[in-house]
Amino acid sequence: MNKKLWINVVMAMLVAGLFLTVSCAKKTVVSDATTIEDQAAMTEAEAAAEAEARKKAEAERIRQQELEAQQASEAALEQARQQAAKTRFLHQNIHFAFDSAALSSEAKELLKKKAQWLKQNANVSVTIEGHCDERGTTEYNLALGERRASAVEKYLQDLGIGGFRLDTVSFGEERPLDPGQTEAAYAKNRRAQFVLK
Repeated sequence: MNKKLWINVVMAMLVAGLFLTVSCAKKTVVSDATTIEDQAAMTEAEAAAEAEARKKAEAERIRQQELEAQQASEAALEQARQQAAKTRFLHQNIHFAFDSAALSSEAKELLKKKAQWLKQNANVSVTIEGHCDERGTTEYNLALGERRASAVEKYLQDLGIGGFRLDTVSFGEERPLDPGQTEAAYAKNRRAQFVLK
């Protein structure tokens, strides 16, 4: 009977061991399946986060390109404005009445604008050329051209432009803008004009 008891005890232990093994195996399989699902969920979350990061990086790159393009456009526009202002400065002449070196009110207004441009461009120095129409002697016109250039120089100095930035020269009647012999041609030639040094 002892033998039979021993067999029953061993059988009971085997059955219990079998249940434990099956039970543990099931848990492992369930645990592995859960791990795979968790890994899949983590991989999807990582992929979504990576996609979001790429999307943000692309949006930032596009924003940076747009900003650089806008800055380049603004710089080009500013350069065009500066070039236009320089062109106006050089090509808007100061005109005088016949046989006169007096500045008209229009000439003074134009010189105020020229003084403003000179203040904004402090590194620029200019030569003021005095010109006359062809009437009068060469000597007289050279002297009149000098008086015209000096009148412009003095007015600019009164507006705050340093004299060290201004030179004067007279060409008298030697360099007419219009070679005609009409009053309109003479009026164009009676001028002070600016040349950058």
